[in-house]
Amino acid sequence: MSPLLSNILLDHLDREMEKRNLRFARYADDVIILVKDQGTGEQILKDLSVYLSKKLRPAVNQEKSKVARISDCVFLGFTFHGKQLRWPEEPFADFRRQLKCLTRRSWGVSMNYRIRKPNVYIRGWMNYYGISQYYTPAPCVSIDVACRKRSGALGGSPQGGDFGGKGVMKMGSKYPEG
Repeated sequence: MSPLLSNILLDHLDREMEKRNLRFARYADDVIILVKDQGTGEQILKDLSVYLSKKLRPAVNQEKSKVARISDCVFLGFTFHGKQLRWPEEPFADFRRQLKCLTRRSWGVSMNYRIRKPNVYIRGWMNYYGISQYYTPAPCVSIDVACRKRSGALGGSPQGGDFGGKGVMKMGSKYPEG
């Protein structure tokens, strides 16, 4: 279902959940409903599944629908730890894997393209996951280390020993080593 169509169709579901005084968030066809206990959650899941199938007619994916603790849920690519919003480990592992693919030496493209593609990917990833409270020095140091190590593969350091430090300085970086 397209996001626009799901917004139009599921607007009635939003009204139904507001009428029941539920705390929820919905983006396109992804919905998370916050309740205090397991029994209430299971009853609401059952009631809303019946409501959707009878009134609005979209099929509810039972494999994706579940009642779980908030710390066990992933919503729009984020997990919740207490009051903190964090990125899960799987997207971070995918980020590192994709960064490695975008910076491999055997990629037969121009140097300009080799530098531009990882920059666009890193900016996009950080623009999406940057709202996370996990965006603190500890995890970001590992992102920084991964990016710097892979920048050596882009050709900043022909000998491969300084991860692009002196090689990047020779190319005109305005930031001193440190």
